[in-house]
Amino acid sequence: MPVRVAESSAPSQVPEAANSGQTSPQACTLLSVGQTFSGTQNVSSLQKEEAWRVNVRIQGCDHEHGYLCGTMEALNVPMADTPVVTFWEGEIVDTKNYTFFTDKWEATSEDDIRHWTKFPSFSPLLNLVEVDGGKSLDLSNYPYIFMRWKEQYFVNVGTDCGLTIAGFYYVCFSCSDGSINGFYYDPNSSPFQKLELKSTNEGRSGFSSSSYELQ
Repeated sequence: MPVRVAESSAPSQVPEAANSGQTSPQACTLLSVGQTFSGTQNVSSLQKEEAWRVNVRIQGCDHEHGYLCGTMEALNVPMADTPVVTFWEGEIVDTKNYTFFTDKWEATSEDDIRHWTKFPSFSPLLNLVEVDGGKSLDLSNYPYIFMRWKEQYFVNVGTDCGLTIAGFYYVCFSCSDGSINGFYYDPNSSPFQKLELKSTNEGRSGFSSSSYELQ
């Protein structure tokens, strides 16, 4: 949710091409309902360096259909008197329900490749993804889960809060330690704003700093 303006080492082996019985990415206990993450989003521009503290909570997760959702809370937004909370929905890139090509939200395949290649763990997949978005890949045992997160609405502030949720996040989740890296894409915002989160058990029933429950 940036202001509107005018990782770990890569795996050594490439996943095998999927057969006709494609399977979803492995279900990971660190990517489950109630899990929380905390970290920062870098929203720096050419004018100044700036980062917001961010909390994320998973509200729903359906690996079979490549879906998850949750809330994102930005804690130190300069123009806001309160933490800003948004509700987001996500697509899990499983090559069955969703591929690496977004095909919406003003993102071209070139935009997709430009953002996915920011993640070292994506490098072994690049050649096959460039061909067909990764449809031929079997990611069921890959140690990373790739996703897109799209904020849908503000939970506790109005749309006149000075922030935008027009874009979306390219996300890479590590199954080994639960860390999350992401890059925000919006043609009208500063490019490659980085999201960095770590898994935390603190506040599994809600954020520790403030709690906003969806009705």
